[in-house]
Amino acid sequence: QVQLVESGGGQVQPGSSLRLSCAASGRSFANYALGWFRQAVGKEREFVAATRWSGGGTFYADSVKGRFTISRDRAKSTLSLQMNSLKPEDTAVYYCTAGSGLIASRIAWADAYDYWGQGTQVTVSD
Repeated sequence: QVQLVESGGGQVQPGSSLRLSCAASGRSFANYALGWFRQAVGKEREFVAATRWSGGGTFYADSVKGRFTISRDRAKSTLSLQMNSLKPEDTAVYYCTAGSGLIASRIAWADAYDYWGQGTQVTVSD
């Protein structure tokens, strides 16, 4: 049984940093892309960042490029998202996700992913 368990959310002030983690278990992710989506209240779920578990590229939404960094530690089976220079518009529930065999053109499509975590709240406010 695949499990994706997020942690690290919280409430911070604008300009601050947070690091999200996702513990991935239950199968080999060798042919998978793992990533992060977010969903703000009243909005659709949107792509944030993704990376191929076995290497071969990272992908970012334009809104977070240069501020967020996605990384994975295969030995610890952990996916991370370092978020710097946070803005109020980054406020959302952040979800860890995994999808098999994703090509680059589908990496930002939520319905292309097979597994989802329960989400962790990130709130950026004064």
